[in-house]
Amino acid sequence: MARGRFITLEGGEGTGKSTLAAGLEAALTQRGISVRRTREPGGTPGAEEIRKLLVEGSAERWEPMSEALLLYAARHDHVERLIKPALDTGGWVISDRFFDSTTAYQGAAGGVDRKTLDHLRHITLGDFAPDLTLVLDLDPEFGLRRAGSRGGSEQRFESKGLGFHQRLRQGFLDIAVAEPERCARLDADAAPDDVLASALEIIGKRLGWPA
Repeated sequence: MARGRFITLEGGEGTGKSTLAAGLEAALTQRGISVRRTREPGGTPGAEEIRKLLVEGSAERWEPMSEALLLYAARHDHVERLIKPALDTGGWVISDRFFDSTTAYQGAAGGVDRKTLDHLRHITLGDFAPDLTLVLDLDPEFGLRRAGSRGGSEQRFESKGLGFHQRLRQGFLDIAVAEPERCARLDADAAPDDVLASALEIIGKRLGWPA
């Protein structure tokens, strides 16, 4: 059985990752592909518990290196218990965030040294990486307004201030430029149906469709 494909969606707050993930799940399922949609931090029971520690509470609850350690603990469990098993059975996995979020949030925006984060990634994941990463790009002021309208308790990162989110946006753009074979930028200011259509076009060109 052929290994499945692993697609990750990245971007700042309010860029529409969850909406795109749902649209991709529906579109790929219609093509006869077995799809597992998941998220980070989270995806497994243990990782979801870590998620609560990270996304709730005050902005000062953790410093960036502590966040990175928690994120990679959750990510290792996520990969070993959910993502790899799904891929091994030929399924496709769509994850709302993966390791690029740590590089952008805790690195570019939070100030943790990139080499330290890369080393942590290697220790926990080895050479495991997505087949394709779609980076949703949006002006952070607009994205924060979108995210704020959702409400709920998961507002810790949204509360970090505009400067943080501007650095975050640039961090994601830098990742997309540095790794063009894996990453593709999407204009998240477009209508959701247009974003989905662009994503499907990229998937078809980059990964192809099962026969």
